[in-house]
Amino acid sequence: MASTAEGRAAYDNSAGDFQSLEDKVYRAIELLKEAREQKAAAELELATAREMLHAQTAEADSVRSQLEALKQERAAVRQRVEKLLGEVDSILEE
Repeated sequence: MASTAEGRAAYDNSAGDFQSLEDKVYRAIELLKEAREQKAAAELELATAREMLHAQTAEADSVRSQLEALKQERAAVRQRVEKLLGEVDSILEE
């Protein structure tokens, strides 16, 4: 009878080990699924951030161009005003 009890105990222990292993495999599968979902979410977030960066870069380039155009316009207006003031001074000197 002792050998039957030992065999039963070994079987129960083996079945318990298998159940434990099975639980670990299922947990690993769940962790893998979660990791894949997190990776997909991170990739989507990265793509969104890149699109935003691209849009902001394009907007910054546009603002720089507008600023440069305004600086050139200001310089042209300054030259015209200085020329007009010079003509007014020459008329007043006469």
